[in-house]
Amino acid sequence: MYSINTFINQQHKQEKMNIEDLRHYALTLPDVTEGFPFGEHTLVFKVANKIFLLASLDTTPLQINVKCEPENAILLRERYECILPGYHMNKKHWNTIIINGILTTDQLKQQVVNSYNLVAKTKSTK
Repeated sequence: MYSINTFINQQHKQEKMNIEDLRHYALTLPDVTEGFPFGEHTLVFKVANKIFLLASLDTTPLQINVKCEPENAILLRERYECILPGYHMNKKHWNTIIINGILTTDQLKQQVVNSYNLVAKTKSTK
């Protein structure tokens, strides 16, 4: 018998986004490039030669840095324990997200696209 508890348990056991999924998604965004400007352990994604996403390849679970509007960055940190001030980044504008299953894949993708849009918008207005 399928119950609400079964549904809730399935939601909590969802698959976590891995580095391959993250990379594939980021590269589907227009004009994105990838590289390793900070060494082999940090995969960097750029749009118009500006960073919008960093992924630490030597941490478990996977951790990413995304750009955020300052007000939104604080709200996200207060709401989700897996979202922290950006590691090695301007903590006003960047969040580190620990991909540990708390956020859904759709929520993670939304953070990536929000970061992309912030950086792409900044570059196009200059």
